[in-house]
Amino acid sequence: MKIVINGIHANLRFASAHMIPCHEFCGGIHGHSYHVDVTVEGERGGEFGFVVDFKTVKGLVREICKEMDHKLLIPEKSKEIDFKSIDKSVEFSIRDKEYKIPREDCCLLPLPSTSAEAMSEYFAERLFQALAPEKSDIKSVEICVNEGIGQGACFTKITE
Repeated sequence: MKIVINGIHANLRFASAHMIPCHEFCGGIHGHSYHVDVTVEGERGGEFGFVVDFKTVKGLVREICKEMDHKLLIPEKSKEIDFKSIDKSVEFSIRDKEYKIPREDCCLLPLPSTSAEAMSEYFAERLFQALAPEKSDIKSVEICVNEGIGQGACFTKITE
């Protein structure tokens, strides 16, 4: 059995800026109005016969969205970014471009990229870990991070 949550209708959204360092078109800072679609597959159980409670899933995904909302998303593990400081300001360079942005305006992510592909995996891993203690019979968590209507990337985390 699967539960499916449509991010647009369930208000699983965030607006952020990011960049894909050294990419011809996406290398400069630009933004998206993201929405996150969720599918959780597992066995029904518990008092109500739920795979997992919709409210629980939406709350967890909204927490992640809130961390990223109205921030510059910066991939900490990018090979192209040379960090100089992440204290009061995030200072870094990408080739000959220098950046200095107030820390409060940034969301540093433990990722090699802030592509929709990398972020969908990040969301799926975090949601899966958050649900794991509660529901040991979850088989998979699929997250689609959409950069707009009709354009996104999906990742499925499967129980090992």
